[in-house]
Amino acid sequence: MNDQSALVRTDRGLVRGTTVSTRSGAVHAFLGIPFAGGLRGPSRFAAPSTVSPWDGERPAVQHGPTPIQSPYARPTSALLDSVIVPGADALNLSVWTPDPGANRLPVMVWIHGGAFVRGTHRLPTYDGTAFARDGVVLVGINYRLGVTGFLSVDGAPDNRGLLDQIAALRWVQTNIAAFGGDPDRVTVFGESAGAMSIAALLASPAAQGLFARAILQSGNAVAAAEQADARLVTAEYARVLGVEPTAEALGAVSDDDLLQAQDRLALAVVGGPEPSRWGATVIARGLGVMSQFPTIDADVLPTVPIDGITSTSVDILAGTTREEFRFFLVPTGLAGMVTAEMMPMLLARFGVDPAVVATYRRNRPAATEGDVLCALLTDHAFRSPTAQLVDMVARSRTARAWQYEFAWRTTVSDLGSCHALELPFVFDTLGGSAKFTGENPPQVLADEMHSTWVRFATDGEPGWAPVGSVRPVRVFGDPDPGAPTIAIDPRADELGLSSVR
Repeated sequence: MNDQSALVRTDRGLVRGTTVSTRSGAVHAFLGIPFAGGLRGPSRFAAPSTVSPWDGERPAVQHGPTPIQSPYARPTSALLDSVIVPGADALNLSVWTPDPGANRLPVMVWIHGGAFVRGTHRLPTYDGTAFARDGVVLVGINYRLGVTGFLSVDGAPDNRGLLDQIAALRWVQTNIAAFGGDPDRVTVFGESAGAMSIAALLASPAAQGLFARAILQSGNAVAAAEQADARLVTAEYARVLGVEPTAEALGAVSDDDLLQAQDRLALAVVGGPEPSRWGATVIARGLGVMSQFPTIDADVLPTVPIDGITSTSVDILAGTTREEFRFFLVPTGLAGMVTAEMMPMLLARFGVDPAVVATYRRNRPAATEGDVLCALLTDHAFRSPTAQLVDMVARSRTARAWQYEFAWRTTVSDLGSCHALELPFVFDTLGGSAKFTGENPPQVLADEMHSTWVRFATDGEPGWAPVGSVRPVRVFGDPDPGAPTIAIDPRADELGLSSVR
Protein backbone atom coordinates (compact mmCIF):
# COMPACT_ATOMS: atom_id res chain seq x y z
CA MET A 1 0.00 0.00 0.00
CA ASN A 2 1.26 3.51 -0.75
CA ASP A 3 0.60 6.64 1.28
CA GLN A 4 -2.16 7.71 -1.09
CA SER A 5 -4.32 4.84 0.16
CA ALA A 6 -4.62 6.61 3.54
CA LEU A 7 -6.18 9.75 2.02
CA VAL A 8 -9.96 10.13 2.17
CA ARG A 9 -12.28 13.00 1.28
CA THR A 10 -15.04 13.70 3.83
CA ASP A 11 -17.83 16.24 3.40
CA ARG A 12 -15.68 18.77 5.32
CA GLY A 13 -12.36 18.12 3.60
CA LEU A 14 -9.50 15.68 3.07
CA VAL A 15 -8.12 13.59 5.94
CA ARG A 16 -4.89 11.63 5.85
CA GLY A 17 -4.47 8.67 8.16
CA THR A 18 -1.88 5.96 8.69
CA THR A 19 -1.51 2.45 7.32
CA VAL A 20 -0.36 -0.53 9.38
CA SER A 21 0.15 -4.14 8.37
CA THR A 22 -1.63 -7.03 10.07
CA ARG A 23 -1.55 -10.77 9.48
CA SER A 24 -4.56 -10.37 7.19
CA GLY A 25 -3.40 -7.30 5.27
CA ALA A 26 -3.30 -3.54 5.70
CA VAL A 27 -5.47 -1.54 8.09
CA HIS A 28 -5.93 2.18 7.61
CA ALA A 29 -6.60 4.34 10.69
CA PHE A 30 -8.01 7.86 10.60
CA LEU A 31 -7.94 9.30 14.11
CA GLY A 32 -9.44 12.35 15.76
CA ILE A 33 -11.78 13.51 12.98
CA PRO A 34 -14.20 16.20 14.26
CA PHE A 35 -17.88 15.45 13.67
CA ALA A 36 -19.19 18.55 15.49
CA GLY A 37 -17.89 21.98 16.41
CA GLY A 38 -15.74 22.94 19.36
CA LEU A 39 -16.97 23.17 22.95
CA ARG A 40 -16.03 26.46 24.57
CA GLY A 41 -17.81 28.40 27.29
CA PRO A 42 -21.59 28.43 26.76
CA SER A 43 -21.31 26.07 23.72
CA ARG A 44 -20.54 23.26 26.17
CA PHE A 45 -24.28 23.30 26.97
CA ALA A 46 -25.58 23.83 23.41
CA ALA A 47 -26.65 21.31 20.79
CA PRO A 48 -23.73 20.02 18.70
CA SER A 49 -22.77 22.50 15.98
CA THR A 50 -21.52 22.02 12.43
CA VAL A 51 -17.81 21.63 11.68
CA SER A 52 -16.37 24.27 9.37
CA PRO A 53 -14.72 22.92 6.17
CA TRP A 54 -10.94 22.96 6.01
CA ASP A 55 -8.53 23.52 3.14
CA GLY A 56 -5.91 20.99 2.12
CA GLU A 57 -5.26 17.78 4.02
CA ARG A 58 -6.13 17.44 7.71
CA PRO A 59 -3.78 15.08 9.57
CA ALA A 60 -5.72 12.20 11.17
CA VAL A 61 -2.76 10.35 12.66
CA GLN A 62 -3.44 10.76 16.38
CA HIS A 63 -6.49 10.75 18.61
CA GLY A 64 -8.12 14.05 19.47
CA PRO A 65 -9.08 15.59 22.82
CA THR A 66 -11.51 13.93 25.21
CA PRO A 67 -14.68 15.38 26.75
CA ILE A 68 -14.09 16.92 30.17
CA GLN A 69 -14.12 14.37 32.97
CA SER A 70 -12.45 13.38 36.21
CA PRO A 71 -10.11 10.39 36.34
CA TYR A 72 -11.27 7.19 37.98
CA ALA A 73 -10.63 7.14 41.68
CA ARG A 74 -9.37 4.15 43.61
CA PRO A 75 -10.20 1.32 43.69
CA THR A 76 -11.62 1.54 40.13
CA SER A 77 -8.43 3.17 38.84
CA ALA A 78 -6.56 -0.05 39.61
CA LEU A 79 -8.73 -1.82 37.02
CA LEU A 80 -9.69 0.74 34.38
CA ASP A 81 -7.56 3.36 32.70
CA SER A 82 -8.40 7.05 32.45
CA VAL A 83 -7.18 8.89 29.36
CA ILE A 84 -7.95 12.60 29.65
CA VAL A 85 -6.68 15.05 27.04
CA PRO A 86 -8.14 18.57 27.38
CA GLY A 87 -9.24 20.43 24.30
CA ALA A 88 -12.27 22.14 22.82
CA ASP A 89 -12.49 19.77 19.83
CA ALA A 90 -13.57 16.81 21.95
CA LEU A 91 -16.45 15.78 19.68
CA ASN A 92 -14.29 13.67 17.43
CA LEU A 93 -14.28 10.14 16.11
CA SER A 94 -11.82 7.64 14.68
CA VAL A 95 -12.18 5.22 11.78
CA TRP A 96 -10.35 1.96 11.10
CA THR A 97 -10.92 0.41 7.67
CA PRO A 98 -9.43 -2.47 5.70
CA ASP A 99 -9.72 -0.52 2.46
CA PRO A 100 -11.05 3.00 1.81
CA GLY A 101 -11.55 1.97 -1.79
CA ALA A 102 -13.79 -0.99 -0.90
CA ASN A 103 -17.49 -1.08 -1.65
CA ARG A 104 -20.17 -1.43 1.04
CA LEU A 105 -18.29 -3.11 3.87
CA PRO A 106 -20.19 -3.64 7.16
CA VAL A 107 -19.80 -0.78 9.65
CA MET A 108 -19.69 -0.89 13.44
CA VAL A 109 -19.97 2.25 15.60
CA TRP A 110 -18.66 1.96 19.16
CA ILE A 111 -20.29 3.95 22.01
CA HIS A 112 -18.15 3.64 25.13
CA GLY A 113 -19.31 3.29 28.71
CA GLY A 114 -18.29 5.03 31.92
CA ALA A 115 -21.51 5.69 33.88
CA PHE A 116 -22.20 8.71 31.62
CA VAL A 117 -19.42 10.67 33.37
CA ARG A 118 -16.19 9.08 32.10
CA GLY A 119 -14.67 7.44 29.05
CA THR A 120 -13.44 8.01 25.52
CA HIS A 121 -13.13 5.95 22.37
CA ARG A 122 -9.35 6.47 22.38
CA LEU A 123 -8.64 3.89 25.11
CA PRO A 124 -6.25 1.17 23.85
CA THR A 125 -8.85 -1.50 24.69
CA TYR A 126 -11.13 0.04 22.03
CA ASP A 127 -8.57 0.01 19.22
CA GLY A 128 -10.40 -0.93 16.03
CA THR A 129 -7.55 -2.68 14.23
CA ALA A 130 -8.87 -6.22 14.80
CA PHE A 131 -12.31 -5.32 13.45
CA ALA A 132 -10.81 -3.74 10.33
CA ARG A 133 -8.49 -6.73 9.96
CA ASP A 134 -11.60 -8.89 9.80
CA GLY A 135 -13.42 -6.85 7.17
CA VAL A 136 -15.39 -4.31 9.24
CA VAL A 137 -15.14 -0.52 9.14
CA LEU A 138 -14.95 0.39 12.83
CA VAL A 139 -15.88 3.86 14.10
CA GLY A 140 -15.28 4.96 17.70
CA ILE A 141 -16.97 8.14 18.91
CA ASN A 142 -16.75 10.63 21.77
CA TYR A 143 -19.76 12.31 23.33
CA ARG A 144 -20.24 14.85 26.12
CA LEU A 145 -20.32 13.41 29.61
CA GLY A 146 -21.53 14.38 33.04
CA VAL A 147 -22.86 17.89 33.55
CA THR A 148 -22.10 19.09 30.02
CA GLY A 149 -23.71 16.04 28.46
CA PHE A 150 -26.59 15.02 30.74
CA LEU A 151 -27.41 17.62 33.42
CA SER A 152 -30.95 18.88 32.76
CA VAL A 153 -30.47 22.64 32.54
CA ASP A 154 -32.87 25.48 31.87
CA GLY A 155 -31.94 27.18 28.61
CA ALA A 156 -30.17 24.15 27.11
CA PRO A 157 -31.42 21.06 25.28
CA ASP A 158 -31.65 17.94 27.41
CA ASN A 159 -29.64 14.84 26.49
CA ARG A 160 -26.77 16.70 24.85
CA GLY A 161 -24.66 13.55 25.06
CA LEU A 162 -27.30 11.65 23.07
CA LEU A 163 -27.46 14.53 20.58
CA ASP A 164 -23.69 14.15 20.13
CA GLN A 165 -24.12 10.43 19.43
CA ILE A 166 -26.83 11.20 16.89
CA ALA A 167 -24.59 13.80 15.23
CA ALA A 168 -21.80 11.20 14.98
CA LEU A 169 -24.20 8.65 13.46
CA ARG A 170 -25.31 11.25 10.91
CA TRP A 171 -21.65 11.85 10.08
CA VAL A 172 -21.35 8.12 9.48
CA GLN A 173 -24.33 8.14 7.15
CA THR A 174 -22.80 10.98 5.14
CA ASN A 175 -19.16 9.93 5.08
CA ILE A 176 -18.65 6.23 5.73
CA ALA A 177 -18.87 5.20 2.07
CA ALA A 178 -15.65 7.17 1.48
CA PHE A 179 -13.94 4.81 3.95
CA GLY A 180 -15.32 1.70 2.21
CA GLY A 181 -18.36 1.28 4.46
CA ASP A 182 -22.04 0.72 3.76
CA PRO A 183 -24.31 3.34 5.39
CA ASP A 184 -27.20 0.87 5.13
CA ARG A 185 -25.33 -1.76 7.15
CA VAL A 186 -24.40 0.08 10.35
CA THR A 187 -24.32 -1.76 13.67
CA VAL A 188 -24.06 0.32 16.84
CA PHE A 189 -22.54 -1.41 19.83
CA GLY A 190 -21.78 -0.23 23.32
CA GLU A 191 -21.20 -1.31 26.90
CA SER A 192 -22.70 -0.10 30.18
CA ALA A 193 -23.61 3.58 29.66
CA GLY A 194 -22.91 2.99 25.97
CA ALA A 195 -25.48 0.20 25.88
CA MET A 196 -27.96 2.33 27.83
CA SER A 197 -27.35 5.06 25.27
CA ILE A 198 -28.15 2.63 22.46
CA ALA A 199 -31.42 1.70 24.17
CA ALA A 200 -32.26 5.41 24.24
CA LEU A 201 -31.34 5.74 20.57
CA LEU A 202 -33.60 2.81 19.71
CA ALA A 203 -36.47 4.74 21.31
CA SER A 204 -35.51 8.17 19.98
CA PRO A 205 -37.37 9.57 16.96
CA ALA A 206 -34.25 11.60 16.16
CA ALA A 207 -32.12 8.47 15.69
CA GLN A 208 -34.45 6.43 13.49
CA GLY A 209 -32.86 5.15 10.29
CA LEU A 210 -29.29 5.82 11.43
CA PHE A 211 -28.41 2.17 12.14
CA ALA A 212 -29.69 -1.26 11.18
CA ARG A 213 -28.47 -3.47 14.06
CA ALA A 214 -27.47 -2.99 17.67
CA ILE A 215 -25.36 -4.82 20.27
CA LEU A 216 -25.99 -3.92 23.92
CA GLN A 217 -23.37 -5.14 26.40
CA SER A 218 -24.20 -4.90 30.11
CA GLY A 219 -26.84 -2.21 29.85
CA ASN A 220 -30.57 -1.80 30.23
CA ALA A 221 -33.45 0.10 28.64
CA VAL A 222 -34.69 1.94 31.72
CA ALA A 223 -31.91 4.49 32.41
CA ALA A 224 -33.92 7.68 31.94
CA ALA A 225 -34.94 10.09 34.67
CA GLU A 226 -38.14 12.08 34.75
CA GLN A 227 -37.25 15.72 34.13
CA ALA A 228 -38.67 16.91 37.46
CA ASP A 229 -36.39 14.49 39.30
CA ALA A 230 -33.40 15.40 37.14
CA ARG A 231 -33.94 19.07 37.93
CA LEU A 232 -33.63 18.30 41.67
CA VAL A 233 -30.09 17.14 40.94
CA THR A 234 -29.48 20.27 38.84
CA ALA A 235 -30.64 22.56 41.63
CA GLU A 236 -28.25 20.93 44.10
CA TYR A 237 -25.41 21.09 41.58
CA ALA A 238 -25.96 24.81 41.03
CA ARG A 239 -26.13 25.35 44.80
CA VAL A 240 -22.74 23.67 45.21
CA LEU A 241 -21.29 26.02 42.58
CA GLY A 242 -23.10 29.07 43.92
CA VAL A 243 -24.71 29.93 40.57
CA GLU A 244 -28.16 29.89 39.02
CA PRO A 245 -29.21 26.51 37.51
CA THR A 246 -29.21 27.87 33.95
CA ALA A 247 -27.15 27.24 30.83
CA GLU A 248 -26.01 30.87 30.82
CA ALA A 249 -24.69 30.72 34.38
CA LEU A 250 -23.12 27.28 34.06
CA GLY A 251 -21.58 28.23 30.71
CA ALA A 252 -19.46 30.82 32.50
CA VAL A 253 -18.00 28.28 34.97
CA SER A 254 -14.56 26.77 34.25
CA ASP A 255 -14.12 23.10 33.37
CA ASP A 256 -12.22 22.46 36.61
CA ASP A 257 -14.96 23.97 38.75
CA LEU A 258 -17.66 22.07 36.85
CA LEU A 259 -15.84 18.80 37.51
CA GLN A 260 -15.13 19.47 41.18
CA ALA A 261 -18.81 20.18 41.78
CA GLN A 262 -19.77 17.12 39.72
CA ASP A 263 -17.61 14.85 41.87
CA ARG A 264 -19.15 16.28 45.05
CA LEU A 265 -22.61 15.82 43.62
CA ALA A 266 -21.93 12.19 42.70
CA LEU A 267 -20.95 11.42 46.28
CA ALA A 268 -24.10 13.09 47.57
CA VAL A 269 -26.48 11.36 45.15
CA VAL A 270 -24.92 7.91 45.07
CA GLY A 271 -23.56 7.60 48.59
CA GLY A 272 -25.59 10.07 50.59
CA PRO A 273 -27.98 9.14 53.41
CA GLU A 274 -31.08 10.73 51.85
CA PRO A 275 -31.78 9.08 48.50
CA SER A 276 -35.39 10.26 48.49
CA ARG A 277 -34.36 13.90 48.07
CA TRP A 278 -33.19 13.25 44.51
CA GLY A 279 -36.44 11.81 43.20
CA ALA A 280 -37.42 8.19 42.69
CA THR A 281 -36.33 7.87 39.06
CA VAL A 282 -32.84 9.29 39.69
CA ILE A 283 -32.10 6.72 42.38
CA ALA A 284 -33.90 3.69 40.93
CA ARG A 285 -32.92 4.11 37.28
CA GLY A 286 -29.44 5.28 38.18
CA LEU A 287 -28.91 1.82 39.71
CA GLY A 288 -27.47 3.36 42.83
CA VAL A 289 -24.19 4.13 41.02
CA MET A 290 -25.07 6.90 38.52
CA SER A 291 -25.88 10.53 39.35
CA GLN A 292 -26.41 11.72 35.76
CA PHE A 293 -27.89 9.96 32.77
CA PRO A 294 -30.53 10.61 30.07
CA THR A 295 -33.66 12.61 30.85
CA ILE A 296 -37.11 12.08 29.39
CA ASP A 297 -37.80 15.10 27.20
CA ALA A 298 -40.06 16.16 24.35
CA ASP A 299 -37.51 15.94 21.55
CA VAL A 300 -34.79 13.31 21.96
CA LEU A 301 -36.19 10.78 24.45
CA PRO A 302 -39.98 11.07 24.83
CA THR A 303 -40.34 8.05 27.12
CA VAL A 304 -38.42 5.44 29.09
CA PRO A 305 -36.53 3.53 26.37
CA ILE A 306 -38.20 0.17 27.07
CA ASP A 307 -41.59 1.76 26.45
CA GLY A 308 -40.42 3.28 23.16
CA ILE A 309 -39.05 0.05 21.70
CA THR A 310 -42.29 -1.70 20.86
CA SER A 311 -42.11 -1.85 17.07
CA THR A 312 -38.43 -1.45 16.28
CA SER A 313 -37.06 -2.83 13.01
CA VAL A 314 -33.53 -3.04 14.45
CA ASP A 315 -32.23 -6.54 15.23
CA ILE A 316 -30.38 -6.68 18.54
CA LEU A 317 -27.80 -8.82 20.32
CA ALA A 318 -27.82 -8.16 24.06
CA GLY A 319 -26.28 -9.71 27.12
CA THR A 320 -24.41 -9.33 30.37
CA THR A 321 -21.53 -10.73 32.31
CA ARG A 322 -22.54 -13.39 34.81
CA GLU A 323 -21.40 -11.46 37.89
CA GLU A 324 -21.73 -7.79 36.88
CA PHE A 325 -22.08 -6.24 40.31
CA ARG A 326 -18.88 -7.72 41.73
CA PHE A 327 -17.15 -4.86 39.94
CA PHE A 328 -18.98 -2.34 42.12
CA LEU A 329 -19.02 -4.15 45.48
CA VAL A 330 -15.88 -6.31 45.73
CA PRO A 331 -13.03 -3.77 45.19
CA THR A 332 -14.65 -1.32 47.63
CA GLY A 333 -14.80 -4.00 50.32
CA LEU A 334 -18.57 -3.64 50.70
CA ALA A 335 -19.24 -7.21 49.57
CA GLY A 336 -17.08 -8.49 52.39
CA MET A 337 -18.93 -6.43 54.99
CA VAL A 338 -22.50 -7.39 54.09
CA THR A 339 -24.45 -9.24 56.78
CA ALA A 340 -27.94 -10.71 56.78
CA GLU A 341 -29.03 -7.86 59.05
CA MET A 342 -27.80 -5.26 56.55
CA MET A 343 -29.46 -6.87 53.55
CA PRO A 344 -32.97 -5.33 53.84
CA MET A 345 -31.56 -1.81 54.12
CA LEU A 346 -29.21 -2.27 51.18
CA LEU A 347 -31.91 -3.75 48.97
CA ALA A 348 -34.35 -1.00 49.91
CA ARG A 349 -31.90 1.61 48.60
CA PHE A 350 -31.99 -0.12 45.22
CA GLY A 351 -35.76 -0.45 45.30
CA VAL A 352 -35.65 -4.24 45.65
CA ASP A 353 -38.17 -6.21 47.71
CA PRO A 354 -36.10 -7.94 50.43
CA ALA A 355 -38.34 -11.01 50.09
CA VAL A 356 -36.62 -12.01 46.83
CA VAL A 357 -33.33 -12.66 48.59
CA ALA A 358 -34.59 -16.03 49.84
CA THR A 359 -34.46 -17.52 46.34
CA TYR A 360 -30.88 -16.36 45.82
CA ARG A 361 -29.76 -17.74 49.17
CA ARG A 362 -31.45 -21.06 48.52
CA ASN A 363 -29.69 -21.39 45.13
CA ARG A 364 -26.28 -20.54 46.68
CA PRO A 365 -26.06 -22.41 49.99
CA ALA A 366 -22.30 -21.90 50.30
CA ALA A 367 -22.27 -18.22 49.29
CA THR A 368 -21.55 -15.31 51.58
CA GLU A 369 -24.14 -12.57 52.04
CA GLY A 370 -21.94 -10.36 49.86
CA ASP A 371 -21.95 -12.95 47.09
CA VAL A 372 -25.73 -13.18 47.30
CA LEU A 373 -26.07 -9.39 47.11
CA CYS A 374 -23.80 -9.26 44.05
CA ALA A 375 -25.87 -11.93 42.30
CA LEU A 376 -29.16 -10.25 43.14
CA LEU A 377 -28.03 -6.77 42.04
CA THR A 378 -26.53 -8.19 38.86
CA ASP A 379 -30.00 -9.39 37.93
CA HIS A 380 -31.73 -6.26 39.19
CA ALA A 381 -29.60 -3.77 37.27
CA PHE A 382 -28.49 -5.73 34.21
CA ARG A 383 -29.67 -9.29 33.51
CA SER A 384 -33.41 -8.89 34.18
CA PRO A 385 -33.80 -5.61 32.26
CA THR A 386 -31.66 -7.02 29.43
CA ALA A 387 -33.97 -10.03 29.18
CA GLN A 388 -36.94 -7.66 29.28
CA LEU A 389 -35.51 -5.71 26.33
CA VAL A 390 -34.78 -8.88 24.39
CA ASP A 391 -38.31 -10.13 25.00
CA MET A 392 -39.79 -6.79 23.92
CA VAL A 393 -37.94 -6.90 20.61
CA ALA A 394 -38.69 -10.59 20.09
CA ARG A 395 -42.42 -9.96 20.60
CA SER A 396 -42.43 -7.02 18.20
CA ARG A 397 -42.40 -9.37 15.17
CA THR A 398 -40.62 -6.59 13.28
CA ALA A 399 -37.12 -7.45 14.54
CA ARG A 400 -35.17 -10.34 16.03
CA ALA A 401 -33.23 -10.53 19.28
CA TRP A 402 -30.41 -12.73 20.53
CA GLN A 403 -29.06 -13.05 24.07
CA TYR A 404 -25.61 -13.95 25.42
CA GLU A 405 -23.82 -14.27 28.75
CA PHE A 406 -20.12 -13.80 29.44
CA ALA A 407 -19.12 -16.22 32.20
CA TRP A 408 -15.30 -16.32 32.18
CA ARG A 409 -13.84 -15.34 35.57
CA THR A 410 -10.77 -13.17 36.00
CA THR A 411 -8.10 -14.14 38.51
CA VAL A 412 -7.80 -10.52 39.69
CA SER A 413 -9.10 -9.50 43.13
CA ASP A 414 -11.96 -12.01 43.37
CA LEU A 415 -13.85 -10.03 40.72
CA GLY A 416 -15.15 -13.13 38.96
CA SER A 417 -17.10 -12.50 35.76
CA CYS A 418 -17.62 -8.83 36.52
CA HIS A 419 -18.80 -5.72 34.71
CA ALA A 420 -16.62 -4.60 31.75
CA LEU A 421 -14.50 -7.77 31.76
CA GLU A 422 -15.65 -8.82 28.28
CA LEU A 423 -14.36 -5.66 26.56
CA PRO A 424 -10.82 -6.76 25.59
CA PHE A 425 -12.28 -10.07 24.37
CA VAL A 426 -14.79 -8.31 22.10
CA PHE A 427 -12.14 -6.01 20.64
CA ASP A 428 -9.46 -8.73 20.58
CA THR A 429 -7.10 -6.44 22.51
CA LEU A 430 -6.02 -8.78 25.29
CA GLY A 431 -2.39 -7.68 25.06
CA GLY A 432 -2.85 -4.71 27.37
CA SER A 433 -5.50 -6.10 29.70
CA ALA A 434 -3.47 -7.92 32.37
CA LYS A 435 -4.37 -5.65 35.30
CA PHE A 436 -8.04 -6.56 34.75
CA THR A 437 -7.96 -10.02 33.17
CA GLY A 438 -4.83 -11.33 34.86
CA GLU A 439 -1.94 -12.92 33.02
CA ASN A 440 -2.59 -15.10 29.96
CA PRO A 441 -6.34 -14.63 29.42
CA PRO A 442 -7.63 -17.17 26.87
CA GLN A 443 -7.12 -15.94 23.30
CA VAL A 444 -9.51 -18.62 22.07
CA LEU A 445 -12.31 -16.87 23.98
CA ALA A 446 -11.42 -13.54 22.37
CA ASP A 447 -11.50 -15.29 18.99
CA GLU A 448 -15.00 -16.63 19.75
CA MET A 449 -16.48 -13.35 20.98
CA HIS A 450 -14.82 -11.07 18.46
CA SER A 451 -15.82 -13.28 15.52
CA THR A 452 -19.41 -13.42 16.82
CA TRP A 453 -19.64 -9.62 16.87
CA VAL A 454 -18.13 -9.48 13.35
CA ARG A 455 -20.56 -12.11 12.10
CA PHE A 456 -23.57 -10.27 13.51
CA ALA A 457 -22.48 -7.00 11.89
CA THR A 458 -21.69 -8.72 8.61
CA ASP A 459 -24.49 -11.26 8.19
CA GLY A 460 -27.05 -10.29 10.83
CA GLU A 461 -26.76 -13.76 12.39
CA PRO A 462 -24.56 -14.31 15.48
CA GLY A 463 -24.66 -18.11 15.16
CA TRP A 464 -27.49 -19.41 17.37
CA ALA A 465 -31.27 -19.18 17.46
CA PRO A 466 -32.97 -15.90 18.40
CA VAL A 467 -35.16 -15.64 21.46
CA GLY A 468 -38.74 -16.69 20.78
CA SER A 469 -40.94 -19.17 22.59
CA VAL A 470 -37.75 -20.27 24.40
CA ARG A 471 -34.71 -18.28 25.55
CA PRO A 472 -31.48 -19.69 24.09
CA VAL A 473 -28.51 -17.90 25.67
CA ARG A 474 -25.04 -18.22 24.16
CA VAL A 475 -22.61 -18.63 27.07
CA PHE A 476 -19.03 -17.47 26.49
CA GLY A 477 -16.25 -18.85 28.68
CA ASP A 478 -18.20 -20.89 31.24
CA PRO A 479 -15.66 -22.06 33.86
CA ASP A 480 -17.47 -25.43 34.01
CA PRO A 481 -16.01 -27.40 31.08
CA GLY A 482 -19.14 -29.55 30.98
CA ALA A 483 -21.56 -26.65 30.71
CA PRO A 484 -23.47 -26.25 27.44
CA THR A 485 -22.49 -23.50 25.04
CA ILE A 486 -26.18 -22.72 24.56
CA ALA A 487 -28.15 -22.55 27.82
CA ILE A 488 -31.94 -22.49 27.71
CA ASP A 489 -33.34 -19.83 30.03
CA PRO A 490 -30.56 -20.07 32.65
CA ARG A 491 -31.51 -19.32 36.27
CA ALA A 492 -35.11 -18.79 35.24
CA ASP A 493 -36.37 -18.87 38.83
CA GLU A 494 -34.34 -15.73 39.58
CA LEU A 495 -34.86 -13.87 36.33
CA GLY A 496 -37.56 -11.25 36.72
CA LEU A 497 -37.72 -11.32 40.52
CA SER A 498 -36.12 -7.91 40.55
CA SER A 499 -35.83 -5.38 37.74
CA VAL A 500 -35.71 -1.61 37.39
CA ARG A 501 -38.74 0.35 36.17
